Amino acid sequence: MRKVIMSSTQKKTDVILIGAGVMSATLGALLKELAPQWEIRVFEKLESAGEESSNEWNNAGTGHAALCELNYTPEKPDGTIDIAKAVKVNEQFQISRQFWSYLVDSNLIHNPEDFIMSIPHMSFVQGKNNVTFLKKRFKALSENPLFEGMEFSDDPLKLKEWIPLIMEGRSRDEHIAATKIDSGTDVNFGALTRMLFAHLKKQNVEVNYEHSVEDFKRTSDGQWDLKIRNLKTNQLENHTAKFVFIGAGGGSLPLLQKTGIPESRNIGGFPVSGLFMACKNQDVVEKHEAKVYGKAKVGAPPMSVPHLDTRYIDNKKSLLFGPFAGFSPKFLKTGSNMDLIGSVKPTNVVTMLAAGVKEMSLTKYLIQQVMASKEKRMEELREFIPDAKSEDWEIVVAGQRVQVIKDTDAGKGTLQFGTEVVSAADGSVAALLGASPGASTAVHVMLEVLERCFPEQIESWEPKIKNMIPSYGVSLSDNPELFREISTNTAETLGLSNKKEERERVYS
Repeated sequence: MRKVIMSSTQKKTDVILIGAGVMSATLGALLKELAPQWEIRVFEKLESAGEESSNEWNNAGTGHAALCELNYTPEKPDGTIDIAKAVKVNEQFQISRQFWSYLVDSNLIHNPEDFIMSIPHMSFVQGKNNVTFLKKRFKALSENPLFEGMEFSDDPLKLKEWIPLIMEGRSRDEHIAATKIDSGTDVNFGALTRMLFAHLKKQNVEVNYEHSVEDFKRTSDGQWDLKIRNLKTNQLENHTAKFVFIGAGGGSLPLLQKTGIPESRNIGGFPVSGLFMACKNQDVVEKHEAKVYGKAKVGAPPMSVPHLDTRYIDNKKSLLFGPFAGFSPKFLKTGSNMDLIGSVKPTNVVTMLAAGVKEMSLTKYLIQQVMASKEKRMEELREFIPDAKSEDWEIVVAGQRVQVIKDTDAGKGTLQFGTEVVSAADGSVAALLGASPGASTAVHVMLEVLERCFPEQIESWEPKIKNMIPSYGVSLSDNPELFREISTNTAETLGLSNKKEERERVYS
């Protein structure tokens, strides 16, 4: 056992960011533009940035704009389609695009083609009732300017043109339909995270890898004293900050609990792991060029919506199908099997027990997913690709997500499917919990952190924020001309093209 060495120095700073993922990277980049004089330190347990939930192999890479995700447009009891969440998510992704465009335009990050590419986003359904639903969804979304350019078809010939791989070997009598919109994107959040941290280092942000935050203590003057272990030397260091952001993915909940703030009470976490099938046959990969989302099976959690995705990773075109949900007690892919048990505290045990009773069907579903054989997973894949061959596909272990459990108006122990900011009443500490749409809406979520935690500065920061994000405080859905102008400008700056030939040229 190595001897623990205690640091005798107390290092003071303005801001501490915990976790070197896309959320901390985004918040750091925003703060360096708004308050460049502030000192920022980052602490990450792993050896480099973007290795957990932000990593390109640990998330779907969809620039979530609700263009294809059917779970964002539920059908109401009266048969109409509720598009409110789809519009909200799309607006939030537009904010991310604007900030990324600002960073590129200002030469703060370079080569946007290394993290974002144009790719058609499609929804695909089977069966008469689902075709009817998709047609109604298409009509409802098409009336909103954010979804201009969406097409619908139930014509087999048109679908064969759009998705030849999915149409191969399919009966002409099958009731199927799809929508397609060419303004969708494939985002490599791992690459983006690494770019942002490279930028932050140039801005004199101190990034400390292989450092694990072990404890929090409130100081008499309202700041936070953190005990942080240097995993390379086993030395315990003391760092004090005026503001702390916990952006550690699944690891955020245990750290939030250590702060002891009242807002951390009655919150639990439910870990869900994921697997993807990756195609090994490049000839098959080349037959598909889209992100195609289907409908989730009954009882499946929203993050398990099946999709067949074209991805561009490590300068190579890939094809993934999934995700297949699973269960692991770990809160991080590199976490501990004791994470779930360790997160149960006297302050949340009733909330956790209530969730256990309410979510029996989800637990049963996850157990079935864990036990599924490769051939069982291939059967699900063949609903998308009828002629899929087992030897062409292999399993890839994806990231770990922790869904928030909290007491709501719907009752105790309600499982939340989304991202959530939890902050102290005085704004001295904030944490991000939850999952999808996650990284796609990072800029919107980090602006929410700034508004909550820096109310005295936000008014003076507003002109700069509007310079970086022209739609800040404005609904693009209600201002179609502004949306078209911003969409055109960001597409040009980020090098987005709807043409397959241009994408292939960039990646050749």
